[in-house]
Amino acid sequence: MFVYSLAMAAGTHPRPTEAELDILRVLWSRGPSTVRDVNSELNLLKPVGYTTTLKFMQIMVEKGLVRRNEEQRAHLYESVVPQESTQRQLVGELLERAFGGSATQMVMQALSAKRATPSEIAQIRKMLDQYEEKSK
Repeated sequence: MFVYSLAMAAGTHPRPTEAELDILRVLWSRGPSTVRDVNSELNLLKPVGYTTTLKFMQIMVEKGLVRRNEEQRAHLYESVVPQESTQRQLVGELLERAFGGSATQMVMQALSAKRATPSEIAQIRKMLDQYEEKSK
């Protein structure tokens, strides 16, 4: 039996905080996981207490970011929203707030902030070509 929040019933998903995004990244890569599993993964990056992780995940259930399966003794949590959807939401907000809606400025800043490898540049070119084809 999964526990759903009112936000999930309404079909809305709030923007995750940084700590919530860390938890979502673990759930996206691992799939349904216990609090202990998520906490162990988080501790590979920085120390986080088990009760802190538990509290965040309980809040995330209430917010509609994750759902909890209570059928087993160790509850399993899983992300409600796909990674791509969350990334799109965050990028859209950044695009508007920091770049005034200019995708060109955002891409140029992203490329100048961290040097792209030749392989990454080739992937970007390929994606742009595909995007252009779809637009025709």
